Amino acid sequence: MIERHQDSRGLLTLRLNRPEKANALTPDMLQQLIAVLRGAEGARAVILTGTGKVFSAGADLDAAKAGLATSPLWEELSATLAEMPCLKVAALNGTLAGGANGMALACDLRIAVPTAKVFYPVMQLGYLPQPSDAARMRALIGPARTKMVLAAGQKLSAQEAYDYGLIDRIVALEDLLPTADALVEPSLVADPEVARAILQACAPT
Repeated sequence: MIERHQDSRGLLTLRLNRPEKANALTPDMLQQLIAVLRGAEGARAVILTGTGKVFSAGADLDAAKAGLATSPLWEELSATLAEMPCLKVAALNGTLAGGANGMALACDLRIAVPTAKVFYPVMQLGYLPQPSDAARMRALIGPARTKMVLAAGQKLSAQEAYDYGLIDRIVALEDLLPTADALVEPSLVADPEVARAILQACAPT
C-alpha cells in the first residue's frame, strides 16, 4: 500500500497506493511510511504522492474508530518527515483530507492538481488536530485562515488553498510529477551541505 522508489540521484518517491479506499491511511501504512523515511539513507529529496483521484482521505474509518484518530503515529510521521534534512514535496494528485494534512504540512512545498480539495474536519468529527498540524498550518496561512479550516470546517478548492498559501502551485495531472521532479532537481545536483544550509536558512524562526 506504500510504494517506494529511490533513484540514482537520491530522489525518494513515496506513493500511497490504496485507491479503492481513497488512499485512506491505516496504522500499518503510517508505520511503513515512518520506517521508510527513517531508513532512507542517501535521500537528497522526497516526493510524496498518491494513486488515483484522491491523495488521501485521511484515516481509514474503521481504524479511526479503533483508535487511529488519536494515535501518536500521526505526530511521529509528520515529525520524521519534517526533520529530514532535504527538500520534501507533496505532489497532491487529488483531495487532501483529515489527518493526511500532517504529511503535506510537514513537506517544504505542496503542489496540487486543479480538482484537489483540502479539508480537515476535526471539529465535525469530534477530534483534536495533531498539535504540529495546527502549528504548521498557522505558520503558513495565519491564525484566522487556520480557524477557517479547523474551526469553521471549510473545504477549500485548489484555487482557494493556493490563495491561502496552503498550496504553492496548481498544475495539470500530467504535469504533477514532472513539476515535482523539476522542483527537487536543484537539490539533487547541489552540494549536499549547501542544500541543507539553504533549507535551514529558510526554516521558520
